[in-house]
Amino acid sequence: MKFAIFGNTYQAKKSSHAENLFRLLELHNAQLCICREFHHFLTNDLHLNIPAAELFDGDNFCADMVISIGGDGTFLKAASRVGKKNIPILGINTGRLGFLADISPEEMEETFDEIYNNHYKVEERSVLQLRCDDEKLMKSPYALNEIAVLKRDSSSMISIHTAINGAPLTTYQADGLVIATPTGSTAYSLSVGGPVIVPHSKTIAITPVAPHSLNVRPIVICDDWEITLDVESRSHSFLVAIDGRSESCRETTRLHISRADYSIKVIKRFDHVFFDTLRNKMMWGVDVR
Repeated sequence: MKFAIFGNTYQAKKSSHAENLFRLLELHNAQLCICREFHHFLTNDLHLNIPAAELFDGDNFCADMVISIGGDGTFLKAASRVGKKNIPILGINTGRLGFLADISPEEMEETFDEIYNNHYKVEERSVLQLRCDDEKLMKSPYALNEIAVLKRDSSSMISIHTAINGAPLTTYQADGLVIATPTGSTAYSLSVGGPVIVPHSKTIAITPVAPHSLNVRPIVICDDWEITLDVESRSHSFLVAIDGRSESCRETTRLHISRADYSIKVIKRFDHVFFDTLRNKMMWGVDVR
């Protein structure tokens, strides 16, 4: 099998996990291609001996499987590079919470044995697409987690006129609005009061950030509907964050958000259950008294 590998370039203290990953792949006689930035970090900064591998930049790679070693942020970067390639991604978690990258370093050996025995699941996760006339945003308009509209740091709250399939929904007076996939429901959306959504529910959550009215609540809609946003701001600009990558946007820019025409494939161990993840990662049901 051929693996394309992306990694976190800020976790020098966890270099042993990367060493173990390459040791296991070498045992399986795997073909490797490594993101050049990650390879430079491993060899020049950490001085690790890495097996012979192809190096690649951007999305210029081809593989049977992608490995992301880091946290969910590293996984999102890998997913943006995979794009429409239809290559499944395995996330090894050396970060903190780890909803996307949920294979612990201690599970790596078992996991690769299962992969080589074809004993694993592939989950398809929906992706959001942004359409607008802003060239900067259109360079990378896809989000696995969320697309957020936010006020600038120094400005007052913004007015976000929101329509669903052309029909007016409401005008949010708030610090922002988070449009999240089910995958992104446990990320930024959750932190601003959005609902946890089962990954395969084919929905989109719309959650305001610090709304001025207490009767404004999150809403969940079908993911084959289109959301249109028109934003008013005293500073005449606002921020658009696509999976955390933010760009300033002009007030006159109309945003159209809908489900993309492709999905991201995520590799899970065969016994993986989403509700187990909720209990373990979010400590549901734990009595701390």
